[in-house]
Amino acid sequence: MADRITSPFGARSTAREVAAGHDLTGLTAVVTGAATGIGVETARALAEAGAEVVIAARKPGLAEEAVAEVNKTAKGAPARWEMLDLSDFASIRPFAAAWKGKPLNILINNAAVMACPLDYTADGLEMQIGTNHFGHFLATTLLADSLVAGAQKAGRESRLVSLSSIGHRRSPVDFDDPHFKHREYDKWASYGQAKTANALFAVGFHERFKDRGVTANAVMPGGIMTPLQRHLPIEEQKAMGWIDDEGRVNDRFKSTEQGAATSVWAAVGAELKGVGGFYLEDCAQAPPWSQENPMAGVMPYALDPDGAERLWALSETTVGTRA
Repeated sequence: MADRITSPFGARSTAREVAAGHDLTGLTAVVTGAATGIGVETARALAEAGAEVVIAARKPGLAEEAVAEVNKTAKGAPARWEMLDLSDFASIRPFAAAWKGKPLNILINNAAVMACPLDYTADGLEMQIGTNHFGHFLATTLLADSLVAGAQKAGRESRLVSLSSIGHRRSPVDFDDPHFKHREYDKWASYGQAKTANALFAVGFHERFKDRGVTANAVMPGGIMTPLQRHLPIEEQKAMGWIDDEGRVNDRFKSTEQGAATSVWAAVGAELKGVGGFYLEDCAQAPPWSQENPMAGVMPYALDPDGAERLWALSETTVGTRA
């Protein structure tokens, strides 16, 4: 991939470093799940560049704390938060309806659940793909007109950023049984297909909206210790080499500031102007996955156009909306 897209930044760059020099004054950004973890740092960097940031979250207390933290250094309109529970369509629809086509310039689908026990959303979907993909699919397609309006008003493209993970290598989407109704549940296979779906969604969305002023890319943020690990026992994290017996985090892991960098680059990077449908990591277009470097790169099925179309059709049927 000699012609792959790169940037001056890398694995250890921070979100603030990536955002430095960008003027987002007058632009509006929504970051889902930005009450904790890398979402807070993503919101902070965008707000410091002048964007009006909306934190979409389901826990009011944490959301209020995050808004207060972001507003300490925000340069533009104050950040605020809005209620959004991605595991419940009844929460997603009013969140999107409240925008009523108002301009939106950046949408970062950051929220996620990882490796949880078998559970189902309010709408009967397996919790990981139901929240990570189908919830984001419904919210994003309902906000699509706002993204188009944002591009028209600003005279610059709007951007969708869909957070995936190297965990996508664990499984493609099982179109025959995505909700584990007829197969044994495996929490990592579930997470893997959800993260594959996040990447395929960027492919499908970009294809549909690139000619309307909206681009979309998927992002692998890296390994970061955040509340995302809430469902993983300490002993399991030790067994996987994430932490040692003294509780020290593996050096491969990034800080939250570093983990937010690729999301921010996907949202503002000049190198990505007009292009999309890619899987990004370490502030660059990812190379293909290989056995020699198994903790990086992207599997072919996560960027497959046919798979993206098949997922789009399934998603429209599942959420009951078209875009």
